[in-house]
Amino acid sequence: MLNIEYLTNKDGDVSAVVIPIELWRQMLPNQEFSVAQLADAVEDYCMNKAMNKAVNTPLLDRSKALAYLEE
Repeated sequence: MLNIEYLTNKDGDVSAVVIPIELWRQMLPNQEFSVAQLADAVEDYCMNKAMNKAVNTPLLDRSKALAYLEE
């Protein structure tokens, strides 16, 4: 579990996300970064998590894959 927290304003709208420092350091090991680097790091982290999960799932045949894509 990632223990990511969402902060809300007085209207209940999400206004910020708190990421555990351990996860932050995995995504951005360097102290200085740009917004573009942050976006790339988050995308890379999510893609790697998805790929790791995909390794442990059965492959779909062509017809099932197409049916999934149509959903």
